[in-house]
Amino acid sequence: MTAFEEMGVMPEIGRAVEEMDWSLPTDVQAEAIPMILGGGDVLMAAETGSGKTGAFCLPIIQIVYETMRDLQDGKGKQSQGGGAKSKKWKMNVFDRGDAMAIDADGLLCQSRDAMGWHGTRSTKAVTNKGKYYFEGTVTDEGLCRVGWSTNKARLDLGTDKEGYGFGGTGKKSFAKQFDTYGEPYAMNDTIGCFLDLDLMTVKWSKNGVEFEKAYDIPHHLRNSAFHAAVVLKNAEMKFNFGESPFKHPPASYTPLCKAPKECTTDSPFGAGTAAVSKGPAPNAPYAIIIEPSRELAEQTHVQVQKFKKHLDRKISDLLCIGGIAAKDQIAALKNGVEIVCGTPGRLEDLISTESLLLSNVRFFVLDEADGLLSAGYGELINRIHKQIPKVTNDGKRLQMIVCSATLHSFDVKKMAERLMYFPTWIDLKGQDSVPETVHHVVCQIDPTKDTSWKTLNKHVCTDGVHESDNLNPGNYTQEMLSEAVKMLKGEYLLRCIKEHKIEKSLIFCRTKLDCDNLEKYFIQLGGGPKGRNKDLSCVCLHGDRRPPERKANLERFKKNEVRFMICTDVAARGIDVSGLPFVINVTMPDEKQNYVHRIGRVGRADRMGLAISLVSACKEKVWYHSNCSNRGKGCYNTRLTDQGGCCIWYNEPQLLNDVEDHLGVTIDQVQADFKIPVNEFDGKVTYGTKRVDTGSGYKGHVEMLAPTVAELATLESRAQISFLNLKYKKSFGNTK
Repeated sequence: MTAFEEMGVMPEIGRAVEEMDWSLPTDVQAEAIPMILGGGDVLMAAETGSGKTGAFCLPIIQIVYETMRDLQDGKGKQSQGGGAKSKKWKMNVFDRGDAMAIDADGLLCQSRDAMGWHGTRSTKAVTNKGKYYFEGTVTDEGLCRVGWSTNKARLDLGTDKEGYGFGGTGKKSFAKQFDTYGEPYAMNDTIGCFLDLDLMTVKWSKNGVEFEKAYDIPHHLRNSAFHAAVVLKNAEMKFNFGESPFKHPPASYTPLCKAPKECTTDSPFGAGTAAVSKGPAPNAPYAIIIEPSRELAEQTHVQVQKFKKHLDRKISDLLCIGGIAAKDQIAALKNGVEIVCGTPGRLEDLISTESLLLSNVRFFVLDEADGLLSAGYGELINRIHKQIPKVTNDGKRLQMIVCSATLHSFDVKKMAERLMYFPTWIDLKGQDSVPETVHHVVCQIDPTKDTSWKTLNKHVCTDGVHESDNLNPGNYTQEMLSEAVKMLKGEYLLRCIKEHKIEKSLIFCRTKLDCDNLEKYFIQLGGGPKGRNKDLSCVCLHGDRRPPERKANLERFKKNEVRFMICTDVAARGIDVSGLPFVINVTMPDEKQNYVHRIGRVGRADRMGLAISLVSACKEKVWYHSNCSNRGKGCYNTRLTDQGGCCIWYNEPQLLNDVEDHLGVTIDQVQADFKIPVNEFDGKVTYGTKRVDTGSGYKGHVEMLAPTVAELATLESRAQISFLNLKYKKSFGNTK
């Protein structure tokens, strides 16, 4: 039995994990897997590379597999609410709206469509004669209408001449006629529904207070069979047909469950009469995993395929990202998909066209949730969540899993409070901090002190924000110093690479244009993707590059075919490159949390890493296309945003102060020669390799504990001998 199987993971999945050389679960896996298998919502924070993808994929695959197996083996069909031949009174899963969910007992109904009404009726009906009663209790906020309907009625109760409804707004309804009746009701209120087939009348009560007669049933409905009925709009209601004691039992009315057999009939809607009887629609997956970038979605998709390889029943999975023909993804969905992994834009397209249905979703996963929210996908997440039923057809509650770089983000906290159901927090990071294996330094660039920019023959192409400015090297205007910093950053980057003989590094730039310009500069110097100068070989990764190119560039960097990957924060989010020794920030990130996210890509698995940030000593004018209709494409408006333009003054000294305050540290400064200060990093460190013993506790546990263990063994031996001597003296006395 593998360590994963001890947590409840299936042997087939455990075997796949073992083949991936995962001998023991990581900390986040040990915490999250049992919680997800147990049915809980989980909010987790862990570093990229900590195994969090496995932490949510393993239990999801297992539960999806078990659900499919039960469905194929015929199990669970009796638990799906009720069918036409059900012996008990239940709400009928074969007679319901698209977004109406019914629990395993057939008594709890829920619809999470905020835009439309969805109804259902009971599996049985009463007819001929008698006085009958049932109760419905509102168990969540939303709009409800409850009452009685015939087989011919629309599920939208009270909108035709075959059904009678009483709504939460205090209106009774019949044939689209809504009239004031009784009083409004809301969450925790219990509504009693009365049907008198002797006098042919209908009425309701609220919390035991009976209202006057609402309707006389017309003569043409005298021989009709009447079902208990409800229609909901983003609401939830639980019913009692008399199997358990009523909260407010009425006098002289019979509970529906005790209606005489001769007055009871089964619903004509049952197995074979509705599409739902055939199981979930093929394009209604059990799990949706949303990733912020194509690369991360691809990585997660590959992991899913590895984990499920030994299962004896096929679980279909689909990658939904841009760059792949939408028609191919739609065709795959029509053939049947259980797990979907994709990016927000493509998923929104598929959902809006109903190519992908949310009616059967059991797991809703947001990976790198902080990145999704900062990219502006908060409203999309809310819309998708509202459309997913919170109780599935087989009575299972929706599980939501959120992974984030930090759980201390205000936006992530608010989203969790709004959407998740008592989530378990698994915080293996806590407030942001820098691991001991990461050495991070700052090199300040001051163009008033380093004036070499005046005589540069070749320099990196700048971003063009100063093209309309009158730049004079002899006049240190704010614009001139800003342009000078842009030129110097390229030179400082080359010095840094040369000083540390860097053979592999991520290079972060603020914008896609900056990435392109830096790649062109390396190409001018003989490097780039295919240049002869291997010291400056590089690839570029950002959102404007075509997906095949992005994928190929990432693979080339991982295989060490090039030394540098120049990228933006968004493109690189979630990408894990093992053994990475260096990270260089050409520009400080906009958000202080992203600083930790960037530099945390080195120093993993006890390997030492160095992160170097180039920080301007003066403000720098940069592009900022937040209000730009084209999001920067073809934009040349260099005015400031408060003047209707697309530029701002970027204050890197202030950003550095914010990062230091956030971390509670002062980051070491290095000079333009990039010599690293001598402190605990005392020359014994080789970046990218495991840390050698510097007296700070990096010995193996066995070696460290050996002297203490030996001493404890000696003390234990002495204690045992002393005990035996005392026992001997007590038994035989002193022999001296």
